[in-house]
Amino acid sequence: MDIREFISGMERVAPPGLAEEFDTGRIGLIIEGKKEINRVSCALDASLGVVGEAVRQKADMLVVHHTPIFHPVTAVRGPLVPLLRSVLNSGMNIFVMHTNFDHAPQGVNDTLAGLLGLTNTTQMTLGLVGDCQLVPEQIGRMLHSPLRIWGDLHSISHLAVVGGSGFDIGLIQEARALGADAFLSAEAKHSVIRESPLPLVEATHYALEAPAMQELSSRMGWHYIDDPPKMIASP
Repeated sequence: MDIREFISGMERVAPPGLAEEFDTGRIGLIIEGKKEINRVSCALDASLGVVGEAVRQKADMLVVHHTPIFHPVTAVRGPLVPLLRSVLNSGMNIFVMHTNFDHAPQGVNDTLAGLLGLTNTTQMTLGLVGDCQLVPEQIGRMLHSPLRIWGDLHSISHLAVVGGSGFDIGLIQEARALGADAFLSAEAKHSVIRESPLPLVEATHYALEAPAMQELSSRMGWHYIDDPPKMIASP
């Protein structure tokens, strides 16, 4: 497949116009390589380990959720050096679908809601609220992630879910207005925890977003590369 055809297909899956403003220049074809795409690998992040595995798989394209180059580059040094060396030497492309895939149908938040069995869902500015029949312990098992609970949470009837770092007071207030009685996301700031009008359920960033990339990879017939964080149980 010609790379232009591949990009056109990806833009139908997650239209660039759905992306948040801060993602300008950070989605789409981030690293350009071969013009002919035959083998595609997929992951949440273009970490050095993932890139190495994609190269080993002889991938012509690596599709990820998070860009490996978030800040403007004025010098190539440090961890960026081996990553770029591996990618450029192999001729592999890297394509990023970030907040446009968060908002897209069958994207990050739709997949998360489906995984947790939410019903009667309502879209928020980012994420959604739906009827929930799970207790936190079940959510943790389904996400394969430890959870931290902030606030007084006995049961969940209506759960708000936002993949990634979604603990924003404005979003939490929006969820509450839509009837949510708990809010699931990742990477809560202490100030938000104390200000939140809803109990917060905190999982890992990876656990909330990787399922969508896994599902996309399966749907497209790609090779998914799992790269979860190492979790250490407390004694």
